[in-house]
Amino acid sequence: MRHGTTSARILASLALAVAPVAMVSFAATPAVAQSTGVKSILGDASDNALDKLSQPGAFYADEAVRILLPGPLEKATSILRFTSKAGLTKDITKTLNDAAGRAALEAKPVFRSAIDGLTLQDGVGIVTGGNEAGSDYLRRTSGEELAAKVRPLVEKALTELGAYQQVEKLGSVSSLARLGGADLSRDGLTDSVTDQTMDGIFAYIANEESKFRSDPLDKGKKLLKDLF
Repeated sequence: MRHGTTSARILASLALAVAPVAMVSFAATPAVAQSTGVKSILGDASDNALDKLSQPGAFYADEAVRILLPGPLEKATSILRFTSKAGLTKDITKTLNDAAGRAALEAKPVFRSAIDGLTLQDGVGIVTGGNEAGSDYLRRTSGEELAAKVRPLVEKALTELGAYQQVEKLGSVSSLARLGGADLSRDGLTDSVTDQTMDGIFAYIANEESKFRSDPLDKGKKLLKDLF
């Protein structure tokens, strides 16, 4: 009898020990699904956004994300037309936008890596957020790190397209030299184009994420329904 009682106690103890683990595992399953789903949606949104912005002329064609020269030169369109006609520069604004497009093309793995690093807790919060919660979270938590990785891509593109040489010529024009506040240095131009490129990329990712969430015919919508 004592042997039976002892065995029963052991089994009861094991059941109590295993039960919390089983409950945690069961409870964690929806969270895992949510995190995986969020990564899928945000990853697709990122890929779509970068694919669109890397198309020739895409940055320049969209005034909402068009890359402009830093500081006062942003509005110096009449002067820029003069320098182009005089042969001092090409269409430098288009050159900057072309550079941003090239950087966007090479930035896909950079953004994918950041998205893959999202935690379960991040995923749950994003699912319950608004239509742009994923892109907003990505920008808030990884924006600076992403910009640091995109900057070399921008610098490479600006170099290959001859943007730095064009800006040096702009700085030699007296009317432009008198404009205060414009940082025409290599670093100044790189920082400005990188910041604007990141603004454009995140704007497009937010738009793509919103489409995935709202379009009932889109796979993103079906996935979100499954998550809930």
